[in-house]
Amino acid sequence: MELTVDTTPTATVIRVNASRIDAPTALQFKEDMRSLTADPDGRIVLDLAQVDFIDSSGLGAVVASMKQLRSGQTLELAALQPIVEKVFRLTRMDTIFTIHDSADVACVVEDG
Repeated sequence: MELTVDTTPTATVIRVNASRIDAPTALQFKEDMRSLTADPDGRIVLDLAQVDFIDSSGLGAVVASMKQLRSGQTLELAALQPIVEKVFRLTRMDTIFTIHDSADVACVVEDG
């Protein structure tokens, strides 16, 4: 699983460059997220634009990534594809995470 990081003035954006977060990739995703979120403070936006499938293991890995954040860090989600959005809605995780239409929108939230 490849994750890339972009730093903006208002957030650290972590992009998932894979089509799935599922049982075979969830552990690596969680480990990569732990490593990538070790240093930045403030808002972390997880850009899921390329992810078109997530299962319960993937959902658990996203939640675990949120729970391992330090005080002062928050995890927000962006660009959920329809099937991924449905999983978050059906599990009511959409009430736990702030979800943005895109990473670009997420990064201007603080400014405007």
